[in-house]
Amino acid sequence: MRLVVRKEPLRRILKWAQRVLFTCAVLLLGYCGFALVDAWNFQRREKRDLEQLLSEQRAASESTPQPDSYASPKGAPAAATDGLIGRIEIPRLLLSVVVVEGIDKTALRRAVGHIPGTALPGEAGNVGLAGHRDTFFRPLKDLRIRDEVQFSTLKGNFKYEVESLRVVDPDNVGVLASSGENVLTMVTCYPFYYVGPAPKRWIVRARQVLR
Repeated sequence: MRLVVRKEPLRRILKWAQRVLFTCAVLLLGYCGFALVDAWNFQRREKRDLEQLLSEQRAASESTPQPDSYASPKGAPAAATDGLIGRIEIPRLLLSVVVVEGIDKTALRRAVGHIPGTALPGEAGNVGLAGHRDTFFRPLKDLRIRDEVQFSTLKGNFKYEVESLRVVDPDNVGVLASSGENVLTMVTCYPFYYVGPAPKRWIVRARQVLR
């Protein structure tokens, strides 16, 4: 017994499949474009707001200078009211990105997120940051031991030095454990060029440099 498939119905099926796939591709490209533009606008706006807040803070404290650049101005908030924490920079990698509170989908699409429950810059403990491997934290793949990390916040400017780079399983929450020292932990997915949900996590640990 032979199964006969007419050419005309097959052509219609293929044509509709082609239209569906084309529509999906356009929608995906449109979403990617929206995400990139939204993130770019968010970063530009938040960096401008941060600079304005820092400038106002410097002007207000000119009459009462701090003992050193690491001291926190009296009454300085840990974050702005919209969740802005500050800006993290890695000079050698030309990385400069705004940090906001939280690691929900929107926060990580627009910025690097401060992991709730971890310390804030200027506090003793482990400051945890998370970012996407295919956007803001992609440059972390080129980090080296002893690279400098700068963190500008409303509580002051803090410098860290990278002391370790390692790969762990996603359920290894020990990397965010509290610490008696001032340390910074940056987390992103690994491998960097993996297609789909990455199976591992890339962990960067840096220690605050005190002057």
